[in-house]
Amino acid sequence: MLDDLYRHVIMEHYRRKRNFQELRGNRIRKVHFKNPTCGDVMTLYLDIEQDHVNKAAFIGEGCSISMASASMMTELIENKSIKEIASLRNAFEVLIRRGEKTTAIDLGDSLSLEGVHKLKARHNCALMTWQALDKLLKENQDYNLNTSQLMDK
Repeated sequence: MLDDLYRHVIMEHYRRKRNFQELRGNRIRKVHFKNPTCGDVMTLYLDIEQDHVNKAAFIGEGCSISMASASMMTELIENKSIKEIASLRNAFEVLIRRGEKTTAIDLGDSLSLEGVHKLKARHNCALMTWQALDKLLKENQDYNLNTSQLMDK
């Protein structure tokens, strides 16, 4: 029953992608990213002001998991600080790679991707947008300090 609900959430985000648009303006940072294992592609856009993401959006093509994950992530990180986003990123990677949920961090609809943990070949599909985010925020000290904690676990 729960698997059906999760499948429904994933397909809803795939069919009706949230924040599926190009952003323009002088505060917009963007990165193009390609999943080398399957060929999915996307461009991630962030409207960043100081240490805060005001708006997140993406365009791209790919499987239902990668596109749904992108839709979910853009909703999740909007109006959040870089530090908060780093914590979300860590929690999501742990969910996908280890199958572990944390009650301390609310991943919203992204929790519906928890079953991807069992499908190693699809990990990069779920993580593609987050990896694009890593690339975009690699120069941000708050982000790097918080995401490096994941490697210590």
